[in-house]
Amino acid sequence: MKTLVTGGGGFLGRRIVELLLQQGHDVSFLSRGRYPEVEALGATWVQADLCDAGAVREAVRGMDVVFHVAAKAEPWGKYEDFYAVNVTGTDNVIAAMKAEGVKRLVYTSTPSVVSMMLDTENGAQDLPYSDEYPTVYAETKAEAERHVIAANGPELATVSLRPHLIMGPREDKMIPRILERAETGKLPQIGDGSNVVDITYVDNAAWAHLDAMDALEDHTSPCAGKAYFISNDEPVRLWDWVGGLLEGCNKPPLKRQLSYGMAWRLAGIVEFIWRLFGLQSEPRITQFQVAGMGKTHWYDMGPAKRDLGYRIRVPLDEGTKATIQWFTQGEAEAVTVEGEVVRYA
Repeated sequence: MKTLVTGGGGFLGRRIVELLLQQGHDVSFLSRGRYPEVEALGATWVQADLCDAGAVREAVRGMDVVFHVAAKAEPWGKYEDFYAVNVTGTDNVIAAMKAEGVKRLVYTSTPSVVSMMLDTENGAQDLPYSDEYPTVYAETKAEAERHVIAANGPELATVSLRPHLIMGPREDKMIPRILERAETGKLPQIGDGSNVVDITYVDNAAWAHLDAMDALEDHTSPCAGKAYFISNDEPVRLWDWVGGLLEGCNKPPLKRQLSYGMAWRLAGIVEFIWRLFGLQSEPRITQFQVAGMGKTHWYDMGPAKRDLGYRIRVPLDEGTKATIQWFTQGEAEAVTVEGEVVRYA
């Protein structure tokens, strides 16, 4: 099967590419920059910008399935930059697929399209979109997801996945930030430490995309036109997990604590200053980060298991061990539930 992965050089996208190749598929990946290490695996690089509708159409031509993983996912930046990539880029993918007769789209969304500012326990699949967002990333991803869901029909079958807090070897945003701030003593615990969250090991997030591909036979499939939360289905107390991560990576333990309310107000002040002076650098703390680290967020995996055939390949403890090994030794391996050893380098 001919497949295209947008953002195939990134953390999640590369793992999807690897799994597709292991399954014997013909894999191309779209990105602006070159990733020789991904090409070396056997994938074909397609250089294109998602904002270039013509280039996107050329990229999808002849494909059987498109995995649209690429997104602008930074915690801070200009609205128009996020909109261009996350919304216009997604619209370009949808339009290109319809024009070229490519029938199946698996879209990578995020749980932050629903409210991150409220505690969510066993969140249902039909949680409503938020009325307000603490970040333009979530706002633009929500609009893009709406477009993907609305596009489902005879011309194009679509499904959206919302993996929560993806971690694993080669992760280059969340965990490096946690480790660096812990090392410098600038990582406070937000809240009383009782908040429970879903975490997703990268292999499970990637397999969910392949499960969705198999389940999405056409626009009438049970999963078509719907969005699914994805996780390891092992909710944990976040700050206990962070503490174990720090200990495993030989970093200092947490020594400071901020109440949720104080952290939220502090982040609001910081964001106000950044906007006032038009600063483009990432603030030390944002309200999106406060909500993500201080609130409870875990979701019902029943719909994904039922409609996608999703299952956990790597348990959370195995994934955490592999992640710690990667960040301490620069390489890692994790054993899947089928007994296959997956190595990262």
